[in-house]
Amino acid sequence: MSSDVRPSPIAGTWYPGSASALTRSVDEQLAQAKVTPIPGTVVGVIAPHAGHVYSGLVAAHAFNALQGEDPRIVAIVSPLHEYHSGQVMTTGHAAYATPLGAVPVDRDLLERFSHQLAQTCGLNLAHLRNDHEHSLEIELPFLQRVLPHPFQLLPLMLRDQSAEVVEAVGHTLAAVLAEQSAVLVASSDLSHFYPEAIAQRLDAEVLARIEAFDPAGVLSAEEEGVGFACGRGAVAAVLWAARDLGATRVQILHHATSGDVTGDTNAVVGYGAAVVYRATEA
Repeated sequence: MSSDVRPSPIAGTWYPGSASALTRSVDEQLAQAKVTPIPGTVVGVIAPHAGHVYSGLVAAHAFNALQGEDPRIVAIVSPLHEYHSGQVMTTGHAAYATPLGAVPVDRDLLERFSHQLAQTCGLNLAHLRNDHEHSLEIELPFLQRVLPHPFQLLPLMLRDQSAEVVEAVGHTLAAVLAEQSAVLVASSDLSHFYPEAIAQRLDAEVLARIEAFDPAGVLSAEEEGVGFACGRGAVAAVLWAARDLGATRVQILHHATSGDVTGDTNAVVGYGAAVVYRATEA
């Protein structure tokens, strides 16, 4: 593997910094998260991206849906929380570091994605080095523990979450993954810093739109004032990609808020887990 590995800016803070502690923490959350067998073929999952102590148990429900899967590629789509002039970003490194080892980037596949995005949509893929984005990396330890074999990563970060850009990313992602052994991961939290009762209402609306397999509705929820997801673009892109790849259903697996962990229900963050799958015909 190349020595050009992105160093983790969040190990030891957002999740445990040693391999043994991280393994124990992730495995305990996976053991607690009970998921009934998915009635079909899993195409992707949606998971939150707060620190593991806050949203890890919810995320574990999503990643437990990948038990038994053995993809060669995992495509993770996340928001980009820091400012960048570009619209769609990826890493400039050859791999991501976590305490559980380095996760290599499939740079050939990433180049194909970049070329097709530019050719069909006129969008340029920007490459970031030494970024501090947590929402993509935070999912990696769960993948490293739940998947049986090493995998390669197709990492995408969205600064522009407009419908035009997000849909283009989704369709392009599906096009380059069509012949691959791959799963999709959308990284997103839900409502931010509302009282628990309001958060429950806002989150329920977004989750209903996700479960209805309505990517455009997920994007418009904030504009309509009825829901919020900080990674709404990541969720919608993955839904569009999953549909192109043959997915037919979405199932919500779990919902919670930070108040369930902290006991403070005055200003909570919402977390949801879902699986996107191709339903088995009766």
